[in-house]
Amino acid sequence: MRRALSTAVEKTTGVAPASSRYGKRLAELRERLANEAEKSEVSTFIPNFSVGAASMPGAAAQRTDAYEDPKKPKWLKVRPPGDHEQEREFRRLKDTLKPLGLSTVCEEARCPNIGECWGGGTATIMLMGDTCTRGCRFCSIKTSKAPPPLDMDEPVKVANAIAQWGLKYIVFTSVDRDDIDDGGASHIAKTVRELKMRSPDLLVEVLSPDFRGDESHVDEVVTSGLDVFAHNVETVRRLQGVVRDRRAGYEQSLRVLERSREIRPDVLTKTSLMLGVGESEAEIRQTMQDCIDVGVEAITLGQYLRPTKQHLKVEQWVTPEEFDAWKVEGEKMGFSYVASGPLVRSSYRAGEFFLEALIRERRQKAAAAAAQ
Repeated sequence: MRRALSTAVEKTTGVAPASSRYGKRLAELRERLANEAEKSEVSTFIPNFSVGAASMPGAAAQRTDAYEDPKKPKWLKVRPPGDHEQEREFRRLKDTLKPLGLSTVCEEARCPNIGECWGGGTATIMLMGDTCTRGCRFCSIKTSKAPPPLDMDEPVKVANAIAQWGLKYIVFTSVDRDDIDDGGASHIAKTVRELKMRSPDLLVEVLSPDFRGDESHVDEVVTSGLDVFAHNVETVRRLQGVVRDRRAGYEQSLRVLERSREIRPDVLTKTSLMLGVGESEAEIRQTMQDCIDVGVEAITLGQYLRPTKQHLKVEQWVTPEEFDAWKVEGEKMGFSYVASGPLVRSSYRAGEFFLEALIRERRQKAAAAAAQ
């Protein structure tokens, strides 16, 4: 499997995967080179992936090669909801979902933070069913070329249900529906409008598909009344073809995010990046800069975890110290909000105090400007 992955990376990008430059094997290679007379000539062809504490941003610790040590590190153990009140809220939301026939990405994608987020009054609802038309190699959601037709009553049903929950922050995500002319843009937009009619003070984030790059569909979602527009680049440019479905793309995702900022600069724009799939430090930094350049204001970084043995393997275990360092660096780069940690996901603690305050302040300014 590893040889197949390496071949896939080389065919897609022309560059050998970064995993081969990690840990003990990298140290051994450099030691051999140091003893060779032709070191100065050969070493110019070896990309410099920094794995030591001195070379990572801040003082990050060395990553662990997941092939040499496949066991999950201790910091990836998931804790249950933190207190009795959180646990009651978690159980309440879970018990109400099934009778309503609603799907959550928290459950479908096996998110490790479901207890923490639901217990804190934030939930992520997956619209347009539980079957995707794309087959990204990191995702556990079911795939099909012809998913079941949309439930046209879903926008009203979802809005009515959520309005009764008493949440402060809701995230809508969805499967990709390339089988539908507009990719489901009107369906998502209608759901947001229906919910805002019932709960105007509720903060709504949409983790949006790319709609194959059709900007008219992006516009429809961004102008629906949401507070946060999110779309994930997922990984660095070089690994897009290995990690994501061929219909997705780095430039396409950046353009979707840029378009959101162009038509609704008052809406917070957000993206997410998985680490541990073979990326280098330089590639992470460049991806973050590319996101800044198109106007992204919030970013989350987390460890990729393989959902099943049929999915893309983990290349490296990224330490909490490295994630902390990326948070510091992201803030220095100009992101308004950075969530970075091994178990962080794109919607992780989306309704936490700082982000919520930032969104509400922006909403008030937009309302004041509109009243003038």
